[in-house]
Amino acid sequence: MSSDLNAPRASGPLTGMRIIELGGIGPVPFAAMLLADLGAEVIRIQRPADREARPNPVLDRGRRSLIVDLKHPRGAAVVQSLIYGADAVLEGFRPGVAERLGFDPVTLAEHNPRLVFGRMTGYGQDGPLAMRAGHDINYIALSGALAAIGRPGEPPTPPLNLVGDFGGGGMLLAVGVLAAMLNARTSGRGQVVDAAMVEGSGLLMSMIYGRLAQGVWTVNRGENVLDGGAPFYDTYECADGRYMAVGAIESQFFANLVDVLGVAHAVDLAAQRDPDTWPAMRDAFTTAFKEASRDEWVERFAGIDACVSPVLTMDEVAAHPHNASRESFFTDSGGAIHPRPAPRFAGTPSGRPAPAPVPGQDTHAILSEMGHTAKEIADLLKEGAVVR
Repeated sequence: MSSDLNAPRASGPLTGMRIIELGGIGPVPFAAMLLADLGAEVIRIQRPADREARPNPVLDRGRRSLIVDLKHPRGAAVVQSLIYGADAVLEGFRPGVAERLGFDPVTLAEHNPRLVFGRMTGYGQDGPLAMRAGHDINYIALSGALAAIGRPGEPPTPPLNLVGDFGGGGMLLAVGVLAAMLNARTSGRGQVVDAAMVEGSGLLMSMIYGRLAQGVWTVNRGENVLDGGAPFYDTYECADGRYMAVGAIESQFFANLVDVLGVAHAVDLAAQRDPDTWPAMRDAFTTAFKEASRDEWVERFAGIDACVSPVLTMDEVAAHPHNASRESFFTDSGGAIHPRPAPRFAGTPSGRPAPAPVPGQDTHAILSEMGHTAKEIADLLKEGAVVR
């Protein structure tokens, strides 16, 4: 058998790279999506139980799907063979599970010395909590991020699962895998990448920890400039129940904000940074924004640098003139709204991602490309080692 796969690949700076995604939820699929968006060939290994699963049309885009029973010796052998010809593996099991399934990175590296083995967990591969179950909210609770988000006197606000799963998890995993693959090109040696969401979400807080050290940030939630404590960095309800976002931090933008809102009589421009003036300032802004609809405020602020924007819902973003002009979002044939691949590359642009695969849709094709004969494929299917 040969592990040389000849399937077409997306365009992008990672064209020619091959990634094996060993299932998982949240951060691992996100890292895989990012790498696929950038042109890498990503093969998703799914379980037989996933056969009837409904793919996420956005998060699962851009790769192919192979259903394998990893507990079946021949199934595990198929995946091992794929890994021997891959640049990287992504896995999100609890520590030790990959090894028990036959995917020990040390053993795999004996066959593929350049292999990068990306590991995604909440707490890391070791430590007192390494084997503990958890989710995004648990991980960002331990990094200090959750305590910093919310209104004063109210419980911390879960920021969706953006900070742990995706920013501090999948994004950091992708960066780590890319760095290790780059190193492998010069050193000839791969390595294990241990990405933990507690540490990743803590890293996202670097500027805030730095401001705390400088004495210009307080651990009291909702009392700082960037956490909603300042009235010139917040959201305001309009007459129609929709919202405007205000980020008028600099004095010149703040002056424009006050002018357009028509509240110069109630706001002292020179006292912008004085917290004692913030309650009255907030009241003035709140009353003013309630006097017109969101879209009316958009018109009033058009062409004026006041750092004021409409708060768009997910079903509005694609039609916004700026987003539409850059085609920042696209809608697939099933009606799902997709953020387009980012960032943009002048020399190796990413194409539109392939649709999310139905679980197992590529099982037969991948096995054929690996060099398995029709009889071997039939035997693997009959034994339940693979599923299509």
